[in-house]
Amino acid sequence: MKTISAWSLYDAIARTSYNIVMNIGTKSSCTEDSVDRSNLQSRCFNERNSTAGYTRRFHLSSFRSGRQFIATFSCCIALSLTAEAANFTGYIRTGVGGNSKGGTQSCFKLPGAPSKYRLGNECEHYIEFALEDRINLADGSRLTVMGMSQHYNPYGHSLKFRHPHDKDAAWSRISQLFFKWEKMPALNGGNFWLGRRYYKRNSIHISDYYYWNQSATGFGFDEVPIGDLRYSYVFSRQDNYVQKPYINRHDFNVNGFKTNPGGELQVGLSYIQKPDSSNAHSGWALSAQHMQAGVQGSGTNTFALQYGRGPGTGLGFTGNPTLDDSNKSWRLVENLVWQITPRFSGQFEVVYQKDIRTDSDDQRWLSIGVRPVYALTEHIKLQAEVGRDQIKAPDGTRQLTKFTIAPAWSFAGMEYWARPELRVYYTYATWNKAAQRAADPGSTLSSTGAFGTDRHGSNFGAQLEWWWK
Repeated sequence: MKTISAWSLYDAIARTSYNIVMNIGTKSSCTEDSVDRSNLQSRCFNERNSTAGYTRRFHLSSFRSGRQFIATFSCCIALSLTAEAANFTGYIRTGVGGNSKGGTQSCFKLPGAPSKYRLGNECEHYIEFALEDRINLADGSRLTVMGMSQHYNPYGHSLKFRHPHDKDAAWSRISQLFFKWEKMPALNGGNFWLGRRYYKRNSIHISDYYYWNQSATGFGFDEVPIGDLRYSYVFSRQDNYVQKPYINRHDFNVNGFKTNPGGELQVGLSYIQKPDSSNAHSGWALSAQHMQAGVQGSGTNTFALQYGRGPGTGLGFTGNPTLDDSNKSWRLVENLVWQITPRFSGQFEVVYQKDIRTDSDDQRWLSIGVRPVYALTEHIKLQAEVGRDQIKAPDGTRQLTKFTIAPAWSFAGMEYWARPELRVYYTYATWNKAAQRAADPGSTLSSTGAFGTDRHGSNFGAQLEWWWK
C-alpha cells in the first residue's frame, strides 16, 4: 500500500481545483490572466520540511479576476483540510431580491442613521474567509497567526473589485492579518498581538451596529490579569478603511468588575492624539457597559453608556479630527437577546445618541427594534422584525419604519443563533418627507430612487446566512 503525505494530498487537490476553476469561461480570458499552476501554489501556500517539523508561508496578492479568487480559495481550503493545526472559519450571506416597482431590491436606511435593521433588508453578497494556525509552546503559551479576507458585491452589479469607498461597486480586501502570542508567562497569562485585526467589537446583531469597536492596525496587550481584573491596551494608527489620515489612538480597557451573579462591568478610555495637520485637535471617549448572562433562560443583556469630545465623538471609532473639545456626543445602548424556551427566542434593541456641534448642526438619533423568532419545528422558524429610526436634525425630523416577515429553514436547530439559515422574506417600509428630502439623489428613500415620489415601498426575496468556526 502506498502512503500519501499531507503535502501530496494538498498538491493534488490544489492542482485539481485550479484545473476546474481556470477552465471556466473563454480561452482568451484564461490566457490573459497568465497564471499557471506553480504561480497559484506560490501565491497561496508554500510548505516545506524543516528540523522543527514544518513551516508555512502565506503570500497575499490582489485577486485580478473572479476565477483567480476561487482558485486561490480552493487552494486555501485544501491546506486547511490537510493541516492539523490550521483552522478555517468564515461567514457568508447571499441571496436574490426585488422590489414592488419591478426592479432590484433596494434597501431602506434613514439618512444620517449609522445603521439599519437587517432582516429582509440586505442588498449585497458578502463573504469573510479566515485561516488561522497555532503553535503550542513548551511554557504553555501559544503562537497564532491569522488572516482574513472580505468580499462584497451589491445586488445588480457585476463582480469588479474596486476600492471600498465606492459604495456602488464590488470590492475585496484583507481585513485581518495579525500575529498573537497568548497566555504569555511574562504577562501573567495575558496576550500580545501585532498587525491588523478585529478587536473587542461590541455589536447588535439585528442592526449590524458596532457601537464600541476597537479594531485597528497597531499592537496591543490583551486581557492581562492583575488581581481579579483584566487590563488591555492598544496603540493604533488606523481603525477602519474610511479613515483617511493616520492618527495615533490609545485604548485602555478594564474588564472583570463582578457586579452580581452572571453580571460584569467593563470600562474603557480612548485617547486620540492631535494629528500633524492644520485645524486638527485631540479628543477622548469614555465607555462603560454591563453584560448580564442568564437572562430569560440562556439569554443575555447588555447596557452601555458612551461619551466623547472632539475626535472622540466617534465613540466606537476615531471621529472627525477637525472637531475641537466643545463638540461632544453621548450614546445609550440597550441590547437584549432572549431564549425563553427552546422554541421562542429573539432580540430587542434601543439606541439613543445626541450629538452637540458648535456649528449648530446638532442631531438626535433614536432607534428601536425587535426580532421575535418562533421555531415551528426543529428546522422551520417563523421570524418577524420591526424597526424604527428617527433623527431630529436642523432640517427637520426624519422618520423610517420597516417591517419584515421571514419564514426560514434552519439547518442547525431551533436556537436563535443557529446557522446556516435559508429564509424567504417580505419587507415593507414607510418614511416621511423630511427623510425623503435628506436622502442622496438616486438612493432608496429619495424622490429619484426606486420608489419615486412615493414614501413607502416593499422588497421580497430569499437569503442564505451561514457562519462557521
